[in-house]
Amino acid sequence: MEREESRLRSTLSRLSRPLMACAALALVLCGAAQAQAQNQTQAGMAAMKSRYEELQGELSNNAYQRPLYLNSREQDSTVKGDIYAVLAYPFAQVREALDGPEHWCDILILHLNTKYCRLLREGGKTTLRMQVGKKTEQDLNDTYRVDLRYHGGSSAAEYFSSSMLADKGPLDTSNYRIEIEAIPLDERRSFLHFSYAYSYGMASRLALRAYLMTVGRDKVGFSVVKRDANGQAQYVSGSRATVERNTMRYYLAIDAYLAALEAPAGERLEKRLAAWYGATEQYPRQLHELTREEYLSMKRKEVARQQKPGS
Repeated sequence: MEREESRLRSTLSRLSRPLMACAALALVLCGAAQAQAQNQTQAGMAAMKSRYEELQGELSNNAYQRPLYLNSREQDSTVKGDIYAVLAYPFAQVREALDGPEHWCDILILHLNTKYCRLLREGGKTTLRMQVGKKTEQDLNDTYRVDLRYHGGSSAAEYFSSSMLADKGPLDTSNYRIEIEAIPLDERRSFLHFSYAYSYGMASRLALRAYLMTVGRDKVGFSVVKRDANGQAQYVSGSRATVERNTMRYYLAIDAYLAALEAPAGERLEKRLAAWYGATEQYPRQLHELTREEYLSMKRKEVARQQKPGS
């Protein structure tokens, strides 16, 4: 009997060693992952603080009538727009609104080209299913579907980041990427970085060329490429102009959403719509498309459509 007990203890001891080793390895890997996440958070926070200091001149003296800096670039069939801006909202409010996918459909639907947005959680994945189309009223069957996969990033007391990615978009576009990060500046202000990028193929390049030769021939962005003999600004055109206009529209949607939070819940939609339209009309050369009543009427219908159960 004693011999059997001894043999059993010996067997259990041999079996427990690899289990203990696996547990120890898991703890090491978990600790390494946590350390990496902390390092990424610290690096992101430091980069944002440094960027804020670098952009003091541009944030305080620009043509946007607000503390905002916008730039764009185009490389290897990819265009990207970046906005850095000071928000007149406490960091806790900004993080609650933007550090998660729950409110993004309320933000994205403000954009003219967004016709529908629904938050889906399936198989452990979080997706913002969008339908995008023209800048006027449109049946959903005539729009393009874009699935933005939401990825949570860093989240700390004084920093957060997140991203949304889509492999495919309309007209041979791909690799859509929306990224956001923010830090507090003081008790009442936050510093935001928003970026929007996508890649284009031959079909979308030809479609853009045709657009710029017809209805879009007068469309420009915000970046000044040169000034004429009279000192008048000549703005960027083409793909960079397109990404700049849309980056600005998305940023203004974020700002409109935050501004409307002070209103009672039942009044926030109308506040958001009015705030977004009013902000875009500050830049009519780049962003004017519809009258106020045309925009409000269209968006009320689109929001009602995406809120309809089962839609």
